[in-house]
Parts: sequence; structure tokens; C-alpha cells
Amino acid sequence: MSQPDPRMPTALPLVLYDSSCGLCAASVTWLLRRDRPRADAARFAPLTGSTAAGLLSAHPWLHTVNSVIWLPAHGGTPLVRSEAVLAMLRYLGGPWQVLAALGRLVPRRLRDTLYATVARHRHRLFPARCLVPAPEWRPRFLD
Repeated sequence: MSQPDPRMPTALPLVLYDSSCGLCAASVTWLLRRDRPRADAARFAPLTGSTAAGLLSAHPWLHTVNSVIWLPAHGGTPLVRSEAVLAMLRYLGGPWQVLAALGRLVPRRLRDTLYATVARHRHRLFPARCLVPAPEWRPRFLD
């Protein structure tokens, strides 16, 4: 079986995140620290970068979304808000997959309301900080 091409943003799972958000930077770092090494490891790109611009042009409805976006490998349907967070937990596997399953028991409307509340106050609660990936993580970041 051939390895996914890491230069192709849709060949691997991709997380689009707000690069001016301290909570988003902390979340990306949290995810990277818990991710096990694998050939199909998720990639990360800021919402303001060229990778996101190209992908968002393919999914115009995403331009109105103020959320983290999870793009599954090989062109699956993009997930936003709480669905994106649950997809990231499922991606990590192990006990995180159990937490994702428990999260799915909460109605999506309630999960997304909670997500929106935190998102609305994230810049005030979590000061902006530049995400500088560790050298071993740099190949997983796209512009």
C-alpha cells in the first residue's frame, strides 16, 4: 500500500485552525502531544494560509464558519465545531475515542452551543500566542 503524499492536503486528515487564537494554538499542541507516530498523521494549517484558501474555495459554505475545521482524509465531508472536536478525539483513538463516544451522547445542538460560547470569549480568555511547532512537528504544518 502506498504512503499518503503529505504535500496533498486532502490525502491526510487536516485541521484548519485560527492562528491568532491562544486556545486554538494550545489545542493544536495538545493534539500533537497525544498523537502517536504514523504514516497517516494529521496535518495542520492556519485558516489564513494558502492551504486553507484553496480548500475553502472548494467548500464555500465554510467561509461563514468561525470554528476549527476537520477535513477527513481523501476528501470526506468537512466537520466543524463540536463535530470537528469529536472527530479529532476519535482520530487519537484509545481512551480519547471513548470520550468522543460519550460526547456524541450529548445532543449536537447543546454541544455546538457550548462550543459557540467558548469560541465567542476565546480571545479574551486565552491571549493570542504564536504557535511555534517543535522541530519534529514542523513537517506536519502547511501554509
